Amino acid sequence: MHFLIINGPNLNLLGTREPEIYGKLSFEDYLKELQKVFDSHQLSYFQSNDEGAIINQIQAAGQGIDGILLNAAGYTHTSVAIADAVAAISTPVIEVHISNPYSREDFRRKSYLSPYVKAQVAGFGLHSYHLALNGLIQMITNSGAR
Repeated sequence: MHFLIINGPNLNLLGTREPEIYGKLSFEDYLKELQKVFDSHQLSYFQSNDEGAIINQIQAAGQGIDGILLNAAGYTHTSVAIADAVAAISTPVIEVHISNPYSREDFRRKSYLSPYVKAQVAGFGLHSYHLALNGLIQMITNSGAR
């Protein structure tokens, strides 16, 4: 199966940005670890600080990608347009958060994505991606949810 991981704004700074919240490992280094664990699957990765680029990736992934892990970062709480893009595709999307948004500032407790994603994984650090990918593979394998 082929999966796409999409990271939103400021996640290019993982490893240096607020390491007490996000850890000290860059996403590129973590992705190498993730690819070793899920070596029978193809993992593609895209990161952008630009809302339109994220929307374009979601729309394109609706063609030929088996599932998406989406960490829209700050756009989770502000972007109706990204939520609309998720709603417009049949490809299953899992919402991922490194930290637990419900234990942070009040504005982070609203996700515009949640009504349109298959599930949400949050608060396990970078391991959230591993858990989300494992769940997505099981979801697709067991129920044919595409």
